Amino acid sequence: MVDRAAARSPTSAGAAGSSGALDVLIVSVGATTGWRASTRELQAAFAAAGARVAIIDAGPVAQVRTFMGTDFVQARAARHACRRALSEHDAAAIVYCSITAALLWPRPGAIWLDSIAAENRPGRHGLWQRVVERWRLAQAPLVMTMTPYALPRKAARAVVVPTPVEASGPAPAVRDVDVLAYAADPVKRRLDLILDAWASARRGTETLVVAGLDRSPAPAGVRFAGRLAPAEYRALVRRARVFVAAPRREDFGIAALEALADGCRLVTTPSPGPYPALRLARELDPRLVAGELAPAIRTALDDPAPGYGERAAELIAPFSRAAVTATIAGHVLPRLLPAWTP
Repeated sequence: MVDRAAARSPTSAGAAGSSGALDVLIVSVGATTGWRASTRELQAAFAAAGARVAIIDAGPVAQVRTFMGTDFVQARAARHACRRALSEHDAAAIVYCSITAALLWPRPGAIWLDSIAAENRPGRHGLWQRVVERWRLAQAPLVMTMTPYALPRKAARAVVVPTPVEASGPAPAVRDVDVLAYAADPVKRRLDLILDAWASARRGTETLVVAGLDRSPAPAGVRFAGRLAPAEYRALVRRARVFVAAPRREDFGIAALEALADGCRLVTTPSPGPYPALRLARELDPRLVAGELAPAIRTALDDPAPGYGERAAELIAPFSRAAVTATIAGHVLPRLLPAWTP
């Protein structure tokens, strides 16, 4: 749940000045834990690049039954929050976090997105969103995509700005968690598929730990860790030998990227969506990308590819905070603010 205080006043980084002037106002729907964390990371990257930046969060919205309705109430809340912030702050540029936040914008701005409605709102689920987003993408002074695959074709104004992902700390001498999965949304994460695969793949006393969810009773060889604080969760990731994922669709997939950053071997289904970790997993060891998870899990446990962790660290380097800050400083701020000087 988003703190209502965040919806009433922007949270800023850097000195805003006595007039409340900002270089960048970030407008966020903040509908998921992932988006809230990503928005804070984006704010930090702008601040590290030298910009005066603040976030305005739309705050909690009414729960509705359809994707069309959900996107509407979230977009309307983002519009109201943006208007409130602009009445208090003189913002030179606006960045809308997600295409949903931009759909009903009160003023054009850059859009930071992981995917678009044309990709993840098929059929009746995106009847109005797909139409409006075409206008917004055409009107935006800059489109920032979390991956190179977020748009159906290359856009001249697009700059790749991923959510930063880095190793969370040193790996322990012994990884004592056999397999880890993250399933805060068990339907989206296809937890039942993972549990079925684990029932076939498990040997002896091996254990699958499922984070983000409490469920009782647990099947044999499964432990549910529940919801964990970010630092506690990443400490668990560092202990895991294998991370398994089976998303129905993945627009970014920060959990899988974090697993790679912390040295886990990634087993995943070839799920649709931009899903950058899928491409990295295929490059690291294509045997671990499979529709049938059980054999891939056994391969990851019994026959790991040599140097997997070291090569994963190299592939994840473009997602580092330093790399993202350099992109913001060199390719985003000069296009958002023509007079920008760091």
